[in-house]
Amino acid sequence: MKKVLIIDDEWKIRKLIKDYLTREEYSVDEGEDGEKGLELFFKKKYDLVILDIMMPKIDGWSVCRKIREESQVPIIMLSARSDESDQLFGFELQTDDYIVKPFNPKLLVAKVKALLRRDGKTDNNVNMDVGEIKLDSSKREVRLRDKILDLTPKEYDLLYFFIENNGIALSREKILNSVWGWDYYGDLRTVDTHIKRLRRKIGEDYVQTVRGFGYKFEVKGND
Repeated sequence: MKKVLIIDDEWKIRKLIKDYLTREEYSVDEGEDGEKGLELFFKKKYDLVILDIMMPKIDGWSVCRKIREESQVPIIMLSARSDESDQLFGFELQTDDYIVKPFNPKLLVAKVKALLRRDGKTDNNVNMDVGEIKLDSSKREVRLRDKILDLTPKEYDLLYFFIENNGIALSREKILNSVWGWDYYGDLRTVDTHIKRLRRKIGEDYVQTVRGFGYKFEVKGND
């Protein structure tokens, strides 16, 4: 049974989410503030975290930072703050999705399922070597010059998609639909933000910007 941690100071929100998730046979724990949420997270092992931003004691941004120091567990940010700058900042902190309140609980459950499917998939045990990058899908592990990279689930999916389409120019829409899913309601800048983070980890040379269109994964020097 997959375990989900909800960290939100509104008990009605926690109850709503928990009711929907338990119907789908997820095990759910609740943290009523950032401090309690972190205490639970580091005490138990969770498969996914649903995290509010505005909370007493420790806010969601700080909770996310602390989790990311230790884990790449999928994180869905849940907030009444709908500004694009907040959403982009959430992605900069390596969240995997951002949902604005009020929200459709069925949509939230669908996103939880999608993230857990992607986090657990093995891609038929594909191994791919491109340049100095080695990807082992049976472990969802990526090495650069024999050093294991600390990628979030979304960064792994993005890199896998790029390697599969090595040398092909891909539009932002194509990347968003393929990696995030056709039902994703985020902004196209989500793609730019994640690529920026991915470049920091694998280097600037692999993902080329195709001006006015999108991106292309390519190993320089290979014709």
